[in-house]
Amino acid sequence: MGKFVITQRVNKEYQFNLKANNGENILTSEGYIQKASCHKGIESVKINSQEDSRYDKRIAVNDKDYFVLKARNGEIIGKSQFYSSKAAMESGILSVKNNAPDAEIIDETL
Repeated sequence: MGKFVITQRVNKEYQFNLKANNGENILTSEGYIQKASCHKGIESVKINSQEDSRYDKRIAVNDKDYFVLKARNGEIIGKSQFYSSKAAMESGILSVKNNAPDAEIIDETL
């Protein structure tokens, strides 16, 4: 089972990483000023991760594949790592779909 890990950035904003069973980051959030907003972002990932239409597949300037997960309103709620191929990116999307719904939340800011 995956897990959401909440941390605090140097600028004091909160963020979460969705980690797969092997501990690898599969989705990273934007920064949130309030921890409550970070928790809402996690809930949004749990819901939106199950909808194929919420994944926007992209290619970075370094020609690496990645994806962003968007909320219903079109806002980006998470970004993947860079992948070496489209197939690896598709595996990353599948991992988010499989891990997000039941992932536990670990708050490392306590």
